[in-house]
Amino acid sequence: MSLDKVLSIAGKPGLYNLVAQTRAGFVAESLVDNKRISVGIQQNVSVLSEIAIYTLEEEVPLRQVFENIKTKENGEQASVSPKDSKDKLEEYFFEVLPNYDEDRVYASDIKKVIQWYNLLQKHGLLEDLTAEAEEETVSEEEK
Repeated sequence: MSLDKVLSIAGKPGLYNLVAQTRAGFVAESLVDNKRISVGIQQNVSVLSEIAIYTLEEEVPLRQVFENIKTKENGEQASVSPKDSKDKLEEYFFEVLPNYDEDRVYASDIKKVIQWYNLLQKHGLLEDLTAEAEEETVSEEEK
């Protein structure tokens, strides 16, 4: 599964898999407890493939940040806990994304990225990231 089908829903913990679209929104399944919920179009929903992290030069897609964490951790869970101190989280994130913008990326954002990474890693959803990145590179070269 690609990040195009993984959602973050405001006000709801964890991540969700897009199952089906309905007239009034869509049905999503939690990656945490596999419960299905109905999500209305008025709810604030973010697709992980469209999220980016601010750096000093540009915005880096979340997929690339996950790739960096995966490389650093050799495919395992993150070595830092989302509940660690702000300083420890920022130090870890500098190792993963050295030029991230400290003024625009908050500790709460770093916590969320680490939680999401751990959840995706636990469900084996990070294996597709390399293939996705290669497909994007090929399609950009064709243009």
